[in-house]
Amino acid sequence: MTVFPSLFLGFLGLGGPELLIILAVLILLFGAKKLPELAKGLGKSVSEFKKASKEAEAEDAKETTEADLKAQLAAAKAELAAAKAKNSGNN
Repeated sequence: MTVFPSLFLGFLGLGGPELLIILAVLILLFGAKKLPELAKGLGKSVSEFKKASKEAEAEDAKETTEADLKAQLAAAKAELAAAKAKNSGNN
């Protein structure tokens, strides 16, 4: 299935001249002094995003573990109650 192949291939075909043009446009828009600040801010935001996604994955794993432990505890309580009922019925 092909959905707008030129749209996706356009981003893959960036070469040297295209990157130089993009860099020149960025320098014209923001100025040479602002580009390092923008790159630094972009790097920080990417690292914060990665950190937040790792924390979210760890939290999901913790919640899953807690849910599993609660289910095991409930099963153990049910087995204990069944054993007590069986023992009281035999006496």
